[in-house]
This record gives sequence, C-alpha cells and structure tokens, in this order.
Amino acid sequence: HVSAMVIRAQAGRLVAATSPAAAVEALEIIEAEGSRTLAEMRSMVGALRRSDDVALAPQAGIDALPRLARGDGGSRVEVRTSGDLDGLGAAVESAVYRIAQESVTNALRHARHAEQVVVQVSGGPDGVDLRIDDDGDPVTGNRAHDGFGIIGMAERAALLGGTLTAGPGLERGWTVRAHLPRNGSVA
Repeated sequence: HVSAMVIRAQAGRLVAATSPAAAVEALEIIEAEGSRTLAEMRSMVGALRRSDDVALAPQAGIDALPRLARGDGGSRVEVRTSGDLDGLGAAVESAVYRIAQESVTNALRHARHAEQVVVQVSGGPDGVDLRIDDDGDPVTGNRAHDGFGIIGMAERAALLGGTLTAGPGLERGWTVRAHLPRNGSVA
C-alpha cells in the first residue's frame, strides 16, 4: 500500500499544474490507501501485543490442514492428503500449511463464481506436492499481480529448495502447484 501511495503522490505532483482534478483524484486514492494501511498496521500491532508467546507456539503443519476445509455457504473447500507425510521437517510442514492456507484464502477472495476449492497434498520419497484448484470462472488477466500472496508463497517454497507455480487452470479457475523437498532447509 505504501508503494502505491508513493507512486500516486508522484503522479499527482506531475499532473497538478495541468490537471488539478487528476491531482485531487490522486490525493483521494492516497487517503484511502493510507487509511487501509493504518488499519492493517493497527491490526498487526494488536496481534503482536496479544501473542507474547508466539515464538514458542508450535507452527501449524500437516495436522492442521483439515481446518481449511469448509462446507458452509459459499465455496466448498475440500482437503485431500495422500502418500507418506510422516517425518517431514517442521519448516516443510509449516510451508505446506501456509501455502495451502494462502491459496484457499486467495481462491475464496478472488475466484468468481467458484463452487469448490480442492487442496491436494501428496507425500512421496523426494518431497511433498501441493495442488490447489478452484472452479471459478475462466481467468482473464493475471491474478498473480493483484498482491503479494503468490510472491510470498513462491519465496517460502524457494527458501526450502522447492518450487511454486500459479496461473489459470486448464479449463476454469486458478491452480497453484508447489513441490517442497521432504526435509527442505532454510537457505
């Protein structure tokens, strides 16, 4: 949000002399972005104040995946696990959960007319594969540039020596795929 405010301020300054209305519009957008940013910062600070023991709390992992499932109104979220998911490193388990969580959040927030989101996690001898699909309307444009969620997931996977791709599904919706080595270590 701060980057967007800086860019808008620069643009507003450039057009102020020739188009005062455009400069006023830039100020209105900066004000809205600033308000959103302050609200998010207050929320984060509040969460940090409430959780003194966060560093000691166990990180969500494979066993927490069922928490992502839901069948109530709106899009249904189904979680499927298969293969050998025992003995994964803590960082890998945490990354699996966080990537699945972010993917589900993105699908519920951005997938138009999606009825179902499917999270598939499969463990093999070399690593863990994740696939998250939604059945929303065919995607036009690139949802990957709407924020930092996909960038953060890709960075999380890369830190563990893994990979992540995200893009339009073959027929509908959006697909996120990730592969993480079984005992990936933070680079």
